[in-house]
Amino acid sequence: MAEEEVVRDSMFAWLVMLVLPETCYVEFFENFNFLDVPCLKIAISKGLGIGIILGSVLVKIPQIIKIAGSRSAEGISLLGVILELIAISATWAYSVANAYPFSAWGEALFLAIQTSTIGFMCLVFSGKQTSAFGFLGVYAGIMWFLLSGMTPMNVLASLQASNIFLVVSSKLIQAQTNYRNGHTGQLSGITVFLLTAGSYARIFTTIQETGDTLTTWVYIISALANSLILSQIFYYWNATIGYIDKQKGKKSY
Repeated sequence: MAEEEVVRDSMFAWLVMLVLPETCYVEFFENFNFLDVPCLKIAISKGLGIGIILGSVLVKIPQIIKIAGSRSAEGISLLGVILELIAISATWAYSVANAYPFSAWGEALFLAIQTSTIGFMCLVFSGKQTSAFGFLGVYAGIMWFLLSGMTPMNVLASLQASNIFLVVSSKLIQAQTNYRNGHTGQLSGITVFLLTAGSYARIFTTIQETGDTLTTWVYIISALANSLILSQIFYYWNATIGYIDKQKGKKSY
């Protein structure tokens, strides 16, 4: 029985130290000092980071389901999607090259997969199947090069710096599309809300885990830009419901 408890305690310690440094394990679980400020910051940052990554696995699934269910990407700017994909991919490649912990950037991997899927679906449902598959092939090739270690760090840093422009541009293009249409079409409110919340949380985790000023500013701008789209979803809520009902009525005939 004693041996089982030792094994169990050892496994618990091992699991905790996958997330927290040994000094924090000692403070929390041996000294029972749960108010140690440096360790609290690390624990909150790691917890948020893991939560963001877990959430990112599904964050754009509502958007993908909405497009697939309606077989339409009406209201979604393909250019905006592509610019967002470039921004996400730049953060992914830059973080890997700097050997930042996965908890500080892991959502970029899952967001890239889902965003490229949305881009693919936008092209497919626009009747451009050949372009859709070409888009995926070109993107896979570019990411292979960026992650291969052959890309100079100054190039990756420049791509990351351009993220501020890309994020703002992608969201302004989407905002303009929403304004022009007078509704947000097939844009998923759940997805936009989760992306906005994740961006604000990432500001803290980036400062805590990497101290990278450039990446911190990218997330600050991203949070503000996502907030703009989220505000439009609420503003155009009734108009969007009316538009969707109208489209359903057309399909029923």
